[in-house]
Amino acid sequence: MGKELGKEREGTQAVDDGTPEKLFHELDNDPNFKLDNDQLERIASMVNAYKGNIKSHLIEQQEKKTSRADRLADHIATFGGSWAFILLFSLFLIIWMLLNLMSFAFDKPPFILLNLILSCISAFQAPVILMSQNRQAAKDKQEAILDLAINYRAEQENMEIKVLLERLDQRLERMEKLQNEEVLP
Repeated sequence: MGKELGKEREGTQAVDDGTPEKLFHELDNDPNFKLDNDQLERIASMVNAYKGNIKSHLIEQQEKKTSRADRLADHIATFGGSWAFILLFSLFLIIWMLLNLMSFAFDKPPFILLNLILSCISAFQAPVILMSQNRQAAKDKQEAILDLAINYRAEQENMEIKVLLERLDQRLERMEKLQNEEVLP
């Protein structure tokens, strides 16, 4: 029985070490996952590096990597897609048109200057929003890879628990057989 405990401990240590080679081998042999070596290396490094609070570590890393321009693009995109922007811009358009329909007309209908301003705003706003969306897509991809790594690690731990439960079940069966044999003679 002591030898079996030693074997169990060795087996759990071998599974728990989480070496990249073992991870590569297991992911390569799984028909559901076909990843290239770069992705496998990234997953292995994430599994080994982020054993604590993975999400907060990811957020910290992303905030360190972002520049002021990136954060500004995110804020502009956030504001540009809000009701506050729609209401303020509608108010601006109404005021512009009312001023130019009255006596102080510096841009008479058909509001050519207003059209130029709107075109310029659109020309600058679109790339800023695209930059923000590209950064968000990169964040989402990184989070998806982390989710894969977390799920993979959780699956491995579940398999370890399953093996340990099966061993416990076998031991209980042997112990019951031994008790039945001792009681019968």
